[in-house]
Amino acid sequence: MASPLDDKTRSIIKACVPALEAHGLAITTEMYRRLLANPDIRDLFNISHQKDGEQPKALALAVLAYARNIDNLGAMAGAVERIAEKHVGLNILPEHYPYVADALLGAIAHVLGDAATPEIMDAWARPTGSWPKS
Repeated sequence: MASPLDDKTRSIIKACVPALEAHGLAITTEMYRRLLANPDIRDLFNISHQKDGEQPKALALAVLAYARNIDNLGAMAGAVERIAEKHVGLNILPEHYPYVADALLGAIAHVLGDAATPEIMDAWARPTGSWPKS
């Protein structure tokens, strides 16, 4: 089980809210572009949700909600439960999540450029355990 995030990490994530408000959809769109380049992972997704933009929008809102609620993640329990139910229904397995984490972290770095400092990347990687990519 992952350890709780420390105060510094939570503070950095909260400080990213304005960037997520401005660039969240660009980040998740780039994340899905990266993720879906892998044919094994692409087959797990409903591509129509990519074409209409609903899945990137939904994820952008979820990431923003995570940052806004980092001090009270229980507020997101209902949303997380719905996501988990969808993932179980789609046979998403634990071994798939590192691909998502790598794609999301890579997209943050790509979209935010120099603003994605090592400190920011480390804070976002802590819940995923996936950064830096070797």
